Amino acid sequence: MNETTRTYARIALVALIIIGAAWVLAPFIAALLFAAILCLTTWPMFAWLKTCVKGRATLAALLATLILATTVLVPMAYLTATIADGMTQLIVLLRAWFEAGDWSPPAWLSSIPLAGEHLEAYWRKLAGSQTELANLGKQLFEPTRKLLTSAAALIGQGLLELTLVVFIAFFFYRDGNKLATHLSRLAEKIAGDLGERMLQLSRSTIMGVMIGIVGTAAAQALIALIGFLIAGVPAALLLSAATFFLSMVPVGPPLIWGGAAWWLYSQGETGWAIFMVIWGVGIISSVDNFLKPILISRTASLPILLIALGVFGGILAFGFVGIFLGPVILALALTLVESWSAPSQAT
Repeated sequence: MNETTRTYARIALVALIIIGAAWVLAPFIAALLFAAILCLTTWPMFAWLKTCVKGRATLAALLATLILATTVLVPMAYLTATIADGMTQLIVLLRAWFEAGDWSPPAWLSSIPLAGEHLEAYWRKLAGSQTELANLGKQLFEPTRKLLTSAAALIGQGLLELTLVVFIAFFFYRDGNKLATHLSRLAEKIAGDLGERMLQLSRSTIMGVMIGIVGTAAAQALIALIGFLIAGVPAALLLSAATFFLSMVPVGPPLIWGGAAWWLYSQGETGWAIFMVIWGVGIISSVDNFLKPILISRTASLPILLIALGVFGGILAFGFVGIFLGPVILALALTLVESWSAPSQAT
């Protein structure tokens, strides 16, 4: 076997190993990336714990993982169980309402300013044909039930993924310094100074995105707490905590303040229910539209437009973890464009 043949054989072997490794790790790519992002943003906490336990990395990693599990998994498990139970009750209520056949408009409908009388008249017009309306309700019930069941399953799947993320985080904490060293050497070999710059940009962008997401979640939770207290909703602190965690999901907060509005309406507090809907749509949910890009752009060296495109495009392309990956990928692409388009230095 000559040298050329040996070279091609080595290349083929390396390619097969890389393809095989990628194939094996493909189902866990999102969890691995999210665990890496989570460890990067919480690394100061791990470093402090490591100092407290006199440099024992394994013990510090275990403590950091337990903190993550307590602050992420326990609340998410409780919320998952609560939402699943609430969806079951909602399905029962919808079925009872469809089967009751009482299509008379609620008393509060006519009291809505300006449009109340027209809405009540339109409702009565629809209710005039109860047979067709009942059939329509039965046709809509099954898709609604499937949608709610799928939503509950999606939340449960997210909880399982977070459990895997926390498990992976332990090893990233324990071996993080070695992994960072290998990654830095690899980037330097591949792209030289540009590779190191891209690593630094990736870190700052990830930190900026995390600050934007956590800051927005905290703002939404605080505003939701104020609304719950004003409307007299019970367990306001628990609901605001749920708003904080679910704010990372695009349709998360409406599940909380919408449920609070439904509860107020079922208690006969129609006015406060309307207030809760207006507060949720006009204030709680609108915070995400302007606060998150501002917070991210203050830390990450990216224009607000690219931040917004990265967040929403990342969600569409990669799912939940795309919130973090989208802006990072755009930041790296911007760095490459600026490097290639920069005027060459005269020697």
